[in-house]
Parts: sequence; C-alpha cells; structure tokens
Amino acid sequence: MIDERELPAQTLADVAGIGRFAASMGWVPATSGNFSRRIDDATIAITRSGADKGLLTARDIAVVSLEGPLPAGVSAETPLHVARYRSGLAVGAIVHVHTVAATVLSRLDLAQGAVTVEGYEMQKALSGISTHEGAIRVPIFSNAQNTRELAERIEASIGGHAPVPGYLLAGHGLYAWGATMADAKRHLEGLEFLLRCALEERRIRA
Repeated sequence: MIDERELPAQTLADVAGIGRFAASMGWVPATSGNFSRRIDDATIAITRSGADKGLLTARDIAVVSLEGPLPAGVSAETPLHVARYRSGLAVGAIVHVHTVAATVLSRLDLAQGAVTVEGYEMQKALSGISTHEGAIRVPIFSNAQNTRELAERIEASIGGHAPVPGYLLAGHGLYAWGATMADAKRHLEGLEFLLRCALEERRIRA
C-alpha cells in the first residue's frame, strides 16, 4: 500500500526505470540496492526492503517525510538517503548498487579513505569536472549496522561539499546522486566505469 498519498507517475517511472537498468547490469543482485527520488522539499520516494529492483511497482515504493518517522518496510539504509536529501535541494535522486568493483575496491582502499583515479576521460561524466587531467577521490566510509549513526558520520565528513557525487561503503557498494534521476544515473555509470578501470589496472599490474 502506498504511504501518505498517491505516488506521482513520473516519480514511479524514474525509480522503476533506474531499477530495471541496474538489474539489467547485474548491479543489484538478490534484491540488494535501493533507489530514491525527491518528490518535493519535504518528501521523497524510496524503494522498500526486499523488492526485486528489476520489477518495481508502486507497491514497492514508499513515500517518506524528510522530517518525520520512517514508515515500516522501507530499506534499513533509508537514513543514508534522508541525510543526503537534507544536505541541500541540489540532491534530487539517489542510487545505491552493489557492484563487484565498488565492493572490492572499497575494502582494498578503506585505510586510504578513498579510491583515487586519474587521467580518465570518463571523469568528465561527473558534474563539476571538465577535464581528464588530475585525480578524483571517491570517499570510502566503513560500514555499520546502525545506519542513522552511519549517516551522521558520512554527512559530517562530506556535507554539502562532496568531492564527487558519490561515495563507497566498505564491503558494501556505491552511492551516487544528482539533481535529477538522469544525473544520478550518469554519475552512477561514470563512477562504476572508473572503479572498474581502477580494479582492472591493479589486476594487470599484479
């Protein structure tokens, strides 16, 4: 059952669409991952726990207040989404996937606090980056079961000044966001490509 009010049609289309895309890429195995979209200044739509992300319907998506209690059945990682939306209206959509590159590199580079990539044209897929020259750092945070405390720790670190539109949770996966779902998808694809390149470079050099 839909929480609070009817889910806007475009919101449902955006969330279900990114779910189908991520599932087609094999990035959300075993019902993992979660996706959300801002509805207005005070509310978001977010996937419910345990839903097959490639087959999302309105029943799999909850409407959540950014200031109120969380409804039953939403993902345990909902506080991470809520905290990002509270960081500013520039965040309009958030995507979270469990890819091999993101999961492995987040473990390998946890002690460094970030995965660093440099010299790739794909760096320009990220908003605010206009050249392949130089390096970007994708922050890594240690994972925790208490996602409220985890969200507080992450936001205290990046707040409204995230170096790139994404971060990694160690042994877990990749979060990315954007002003629109299209932006979030572009950032997701760009970051995942860069992480795969970084992992492949290490494999070749080993």
